Formats: sequence, structure tokens, C-alpha cells
Amino acid sequence: MNPNLSKLQPYPFEKLRRLFAGATPPANLAPVRLSIGEPQHTTPGFIKDALTAALGGLANYPTTHGSDSLRETIAAWIGRRYGVPAPDPATQVLPVTGSREALFALAQCVIDGSRPAALVLCPNPFYQIYEGAAYLAGATPVFVNQEARNGFACDYASIAASTWECVQLVYVCTPGNPTGNVMTLDQWRELFELSDRHGFTIAADECYSELYFDEAAPPLGALQAAHRLGRGDYRRLIAISSLSKRSNVPGMRSGFVAGDAAILKQFLLYRTYHGCAMNPAVQAASQAAWSDEAHVADNRRQYREKFAQVTPIVAAHLQTAQPDAGFYLWAAVDKLTQIGDAEFARRLYAEYNVSVLPGSYLAREAGGSNPGAGYVRIALVAPLADCLEAAQRIAAFCKQL
Repeated sequence: MNPNLSKLQPYPFEKLRRLFAGATPPANLAPVRLSIGEPQHTTPGFIKDALTAALGGLANYPTTHGSDSLRETIAAWIGRRYGVPAPDPATQVLPVTGSREALFALAQCVIDGSRPAALVLCPNPFYQIYEGAAYLAGATPVFVNQEARNGFACDYASIAASTWECVQLVYVCTPGNPTGNVMTLDQWRELFELSDRHGFTIAADECYSELYFDEAAPPLGALQAAHRLGRGDYRRLIAISSLSKRSNVPGMRSGFVAGDAAILKQFLLYRTYHGCAMNPAVQAASQAAWSDEAHVADNRRQYREKFAQVTPIVAAHLQTAQPDAGFYLWAAVDKLTQIGDAEFARRLYAEYNVSVLPGSYLAREAGGSNPGAGYVRIALVAPLADCLEAAQRIAAFCKQL
């Protein structure tokens, strides 16, 4: 067996299942699950229609490169969304079967495990795929704590030069999971300068990029930042996006990678062996989804309504605020409730039948602390009425404490 498999930790939701084992919530309270970031808004009908209309494509093997029309549609969307010249659909765009698959596979492609002390830099808290991808590529993850004192930004200046010399890949997540922090242009400039100095690849996880609150101010994207800073070739930069959150189609497993043509050429070679070519029907549905913005604006409207009504209720009892973007409330529980995040989540479930995710499950000990400890992640993915009901139960629980 691959010895690196032993380094993998249980996924956060497996830990949560163990935490809740033996608890019996009140039978008179319907469950409200806000622990997993699974969109629950309705999938647009036109996407389902495009999927079913293309089922004839199941009679053919898909190409790893995807259809020309899908890549052209994605390239055009990138140009419109970020105000940059559309990337070359032949060399700078690839469809992928969801952002998770691409985030994992990219590490296997770009990391040279034969080099001593290969490192992968990850935000902390983080999406656990980053850690697993690093270990299984023969590298070691290094964590950069994101804390309230610096607006949940990654403090890259805190990383020693000797560490940077061994870094081969840096994961960024903007808007962030779970904090909702969005990287600024100055932060991108700092990271690009470090990449130029040390030669590492940047993987920008942007699966929450279309969930924001001000229609006139969408979050800055990685390719957009690079273009503004005179890096139109997107050297050593790969942006990864997905339809799951944007279009409420997590079951389609559809997204894209875009950026440095030289890296994508090798990534395409890797993927021809990896075996993750996108289903032709999913390609057709994806093309329809990337071509329409009306359903995405309506999706944002629904999240705005939930944050506007839920945040004040929760913030009256826990330290939290509306994030820059995304669909999570990152709420501090330890200072106001005097119990840890795991105990808070367990008792909230056992006594009020509301599921949230302990923040410590999303982070690792680094620099002498676990930056997720004392927080819970509340995913406002359920319908508005359910989110409001959950918020009222959280308030009642906090009053009880």
C-alpha cells in the first residue's frame, strides 16, 4: 500500500458523525443540517433540460480536452466575469469533473516528490483536499493560520525564507472556506512576487466566487488580479472554479481550470491517464449553465436574504458577521459560551437538532494553535425558513448556556 495513505486524517464529516454518535435529538424538532456546504437551492430547469437533451452523447467516449464549444463558452465567461481578455480555449482552459477532483489532481501533476522536503502551503482553516493532495503527491503540507486579528488573511510574511525555498505549490481559497475572506490585489501582488522568487505554482480555489452580496462589486479573481498586475500569461497560476455552488448542481461534478498554458499542457497529459473526462451530457448542461447569469443573480438574492435575516440573530449571541462572500457564517463560540467548538456542536445537535461543523475539524495545529478551535461553521444552505428556525434554536441554546 502507498505509505502516505496512513497520513490521511478522517474527513470532517466522518469526525462529526462520530461526535454525534449516541445523541438523540428531540423528536418534536425537525432536523436542520447546516454542517455541510451542499447547495440546496433548486437546480434551474434549463440546466436539467440541457442535460437530458444531450443524453445521446452517452454513446460516445468523451475526450479529456472536452468539447471546443464548452471550452470556448468557459473562456468567454472568464472574460466577461473578470474583465480580462478571454483566455485561449485551446491552451488555457480545461473542463474538470468538479473543483475537488482538479484540486487533488493538480498536486499530483506539479509536485516533484523526488526533491527533498517538498512542501505545499495551505491556508488554515482549509479544505481538507489540499492536505490529502499534498501527502499523496509525496509532499508535506505547511499551514498558514488565518485569524480574526488580521481579517482572516494568510500572513505570508510569517513564513521563513528557508520554508519558501522548498514550497512547490500554494493553495489559496478566495472567497475563503470557511472564513469568507477575499484576497486583495495587494495580497495577490505579494504572493505573485514570492512565486517569482521561489518558482512555486499557485492553485486558486474559487468555487465560491459567484456567491457575493454587492452586485456592483464581485470578488477579485486570481486571473483578474494577475492581469491587473501585468501577468497576462498567468505564469505559474491556475484558477479552479465550479458550477456546484454557482448553479446549484453539486451532483453534476462540473468545473474548469484555467491559467498557465504550460502547466495545463502537462495537466492535460496527466488527465489522459487519470481518466476523468467529463460526461458529454454534463458538458452540454455545463455549457448552458456558464452561458446564463440570471439564475446566478437569483441564487445570490436568496443568500442575501438569508444572511440579512439570520446573521443578526446569531450575532446577538455569538461573535460573527456577514463574510465578504460565500455562504458560511464563521462564528466564535468559546468566549461567549465557555465551551469548546466540538462540545457546542454536539450539544446543539443533541438538544436542538441543528447540525453545525466544529471549526477545529477544519484546521490543524500550527504555530502553537489550531485557528479553527473555538469556532463553528454554519452553512446557510437550507431554505430561508429552515435557516431562520435554526438561528432561533441557536439563540435559545446560547441563552441556556
